[in-house]
Amino acid sequence: MPYRFAALAAVFTATLALAGCHALLPPNLRPPAEDAGDPLKIAQLHLQQATPCCSSFADFSYRSLLPWQPQKFTLGSGSMVANLNGTKSYFLAFRLPSGMKLPYRVALKSELNGRWLHTSYLFAPTIVLLDDGFQPIRFDDIRLCEHMGWSDETTGAFGSFKIGSDKAHYLLVYSSADQQSGKTYWEQSPASLTTTTAATLQMNSTGSFSIPHGPDGSLWIGMMNSTYQKAINSAVCGKAPHGDGLLNDLPLPWSGKRGSTS
Repeated sequence: MPYRFAALAAVFTATLALAGCHALLPPNLRPPAEDAGDPLKIAQLHLQQATPCCSSFADFSYRSLLPWQPQKFTLGSGSMVANLNGTKSYFLAFRLPSGMKLPYRVALKSELNGRWLHTSYLFAPTIVLLDDGFQPIRFDDIRLCEHMGWSDETTGAFGSFKIGSDKAHYLLVYSSADQQSGKTYWEQSPASLTTTTAATLQMNSTGSFSIPHGPDGSLWIGMMNSTYQKAINSAVCGKAPHGDGLLNDLPLPWSGKRGSTS
């Protein structure tokens, strides 16, 4: 019996030695594998190898109604691919609700795609509004602005657009060539980071940078609600311009400026 116990202990010790401490760490605390490759380049390669299903606006199925509030959709491997204007992209297609009071707003949010911030990217949407004959009446690359909220629901890259034409019957969402090659400004807000977000993405405590756009990811889309409107109103779209300060704008005696007499 002692011999058997010693043998089992030796096997267990050897197993731990081979696995190393790495196996005992939770996934969000492990550094990215050195041979994992560039996630963005891998995602781009998968998209380019995919066979498109659609190349004209009439080819898409618009059976799904635009959600009444933002709903999450995952675009990537296994999703259908379109080829529009020579650019491959994953896509979403919706029919718009009828009888809506115009204008109304549609909200979008793109989530960071990746476990580590320095290797993350975003799916940047392009919207196409179509009439009842599937003819485009508007194209728009949506500008994304970062908001770091108290929860995952209010954290991400937000955008919106307005529908003001009664001719708009269908909505197509994809990512244009310009969007796929672009970037979104990202500013750290450590005071409002959630524990989950901070641990998962390994964010730095300070600084700002640009998050590249990629071909896939999670996108929320639907009718605007109060939660998304507040996030959009507070979102950061870029660095604030540097001014000379408030004192230089006041009509102080030594500044030579005069106050308004109206």
